[in-house]
Amino acid sequence: MVLIPPIEPMLAESRRELPPDGALPGDLVMEAKSDGFRALLFARPGAVMVQSRQGADLTSAFPDIAAAAAGLNLVLDGELVVPAHGRLDFGELQRRARRRGRSAAQAAAEFPAYLVVFDVLEADGAELLARPYHYRRAVLEEQFTRGDLTAPFTLCPNTTDRATAQQWLDPAWGAAGIEGVMVKGLEQPYLPGKRAWIKVRSYVSSEAVLVGITGSLASPQTLLLGRYDTTGSLRLVARTTALRTADRREIAQRLTPGGPDHPWHGRRFSVGWGTRAELEYHPVRPELVVEFIADMAIDAGRFRHPVRYRRLRDDFTPDQVPPFEG
Repeated sequence: MVLIPPIEPMLAESRRELPPDGALPGDLVMEAKSDGFRALLFARPGAVMVQSRQGADLTSAFPDIAAAAAGLNLVLDGELVVPAHGRLDFGELQRRARRRGRSAAQAAAEFPAYLVVFDVLEADGAELLARPYHYRRAVLEEQFTRGDLTAPFTLCPNTTDRATAQQWLDPAWGAAGIEGVMVKGLEQPYLPGKRAWIKVRSYVSSEAVLVGITGSLASPQTLLLGRYDTTGSLRLVARTTALRTADRREIAQRLTPGGPDHPWHGRRFSVGWGTRAELEYHPVRPELVVEFIADMAIDAGRFRHPVRYRRLRDDFTPDQVPPFEG
């Protein structure tokens, strides 16, 4: 039986730290999580499809991956990435995903994509979903050993050593585009659509200027944070998750509304990634510095996911926060 696209990929639930032994079937194995797009590659003689996590057909956006898959007889699961500017660049990957036709071919030449492969779901017409992880991994490694899979395919590194996995959670790896660790059970089958793996993200503590709030000045709900770029402009870098009641009260006592001279006066921001809905917010005077905790998913200087408020930093002034790096 062969797999018919689209199929739902196996998913993970988020945890803040590596789980104990016995949390998943069999011994634990850990993989470095690249900052990219999840993709399933259906490669069979005469037909290739690159499927997104949501089931969309990305084949025409990544003609370099499709061309490299010609002649294979595999269904692979992995992460599409684009190395650029000294790291795995999510922004360049997003731009590639939007292009088609001649534009996509030009983008492939300028910023080649790679598929970091971590699973094989079908090999030579044999479906492998019910097989345990260690069996599927052995089949996958054999594909690389024989030379059937070469660049732009790369084998996702894995380990059973916790110390090595803990190193992958170091923010230094995050700066290069490794955003965390995936934890799997060696005896686990592949379960489409099920959150049966575990994802642990790399986190970093940093600072930014409080520039706006959602909710009301008397009871702010979330904070909009900014940093100054090389021209002195204040750029949005993050939005926090919902504040705790005690934090709302403390911050509300320190806020001063922003006037017509506010650096974001008249500016509009989207509610979040992938939506055009506008965020309703109130500018405040950019005089407070906030310490926050964030994962390492950063796109063009902006944290992609909401960050967690930690505290106000009265020992910092706005000109002492890290500069904007877009």
